Amino acid sequence: MPALVTARTKHACCAVGGSVAVIGGRTLVGNVDTTTASVEVLPSGKGAAFVSLPSLSSGGIHGAAAIAVEGSDSAAGQVLLLGGRDSSHVPLSTVQLVDLATGVCTQQPQLLRRHAHPAAARLPDGRIVCAGGVGAVGLSAEVWGPPEQGAQDAAWTWTGLHTMSTARYGGRGCVMSDGRFAVLGGMDGASVGPMSSCEALTLGDSTHWEPLPPMHDARMHFACAAMAGCIFVAGGIGGMDSQSSEVYDEVLGRWLRLPRDLPHVGHVGMSGALR
Repeated sequence: MPALVTARTKHACCAVGGSVAVIGGRTLVGNVDTTTASVEVLPSGKGAAFVSLPSLSSGGIHGAAAIAVEGSDSAAGQVLLLGGRDSSHVPLSTVQLVDLATGVCTQQPQLLRRHAHPAAARLPDGRIVCAGGVGAVGLSAEVWGPPEQGAQDAAWTWTGLHTMSTARYGGRGCVMSDGRFAVLGGMDGASVGPMSSCEALTLGDSTHWEPLPPMHDARMHFACAAMAGCIFVAGGIGGMDSQSSEVYDEVLGRWLRLPRDLPHVGHVGMSGALR
């Protein structure tokens, strides 16, 4: 695969149309670890390389979650950035609509709490769930969607959800084939390292969290993607297992190690996307 234009960690990443967008993160400027506002994309097509796009108008950000906006009329697509940290490392409750073609960021209704390094995903019905983060918000979860009562065109609002079984930051989230929102791994802030535990949220008449089988390896800040009834994870912070990759088979209800590890060590603060 082609290399990024800018080396970075703890960035946001998602598929936008046939491209992959990489937004913000931490990078070295000289010898200084800096929060960047830079944006780049990998276009679709064989032999394509990453290209730089206009930087975020709102400034540098890292530890945010990225959700592609469906049906965008922007030339390069639009992305929602949820939470994160600014250049002063302050956790954010902001939700920004980013036009990738221009870098212009438009503020959306804010999260109920400040979520830095959260897990987030778009549900099949279009609603967006955001869970976990650094500090006191580690247990919390919320959903953005239309009000339960009101006109169909009423403004979407954030609503609090039941708390998770354990606090998590640096975990990853995805939507399973049955519509449940899965949150994997992360760190609870009190333990000595990453966790392997996982849980899933069912939204509906009996909204609740339930445990999923733990991963083989504890990990945080890793790459995660769901497709074809499976959840794939790779890399992250996990001690000696930072190169490992594994897959959760929803039918079997178990995690299986993949036959090959990542080719390089030190995959910390990485992200991934399906395209």
